[in-house]
Amino acid sequence: MAAGSLLNRNVTIAGRRTSMKLEPDMWDALDEICRREQITMHEACTMVADRHRGNNLTAAMRVFILGYYRAAATEQGHVSAGHGRPRRRLAAVAAD
Repeated sequence: MAAGSLLNRNVTIAGRRTSMKLEPDMWDALDEICRREQITMHEACTMVADRHRGNNLTAAMRVFILGYYRAAATEQGHVSAGHGRPRRRLAAVAAD
């Protein structure tokens, strides 16, 4: 499968079945978010659909996934998750 190819999956949003095409890495990221948050993919998709404006649910899902991981990539997100090195320690290591 080509790296840029899309996978089509069926999801249920507020009780209605629809399909969505995302890249395999995006599906993997969404699966991971759902595991971490202990929700189903359908619940996540319904939440995003309820909050986004416009007709493009797929784009809204990509923005949601990116936002989730961007929040985790902040200094506070790293501390809360217990991984990564605080910036000062990392700078000290880089200076050695």
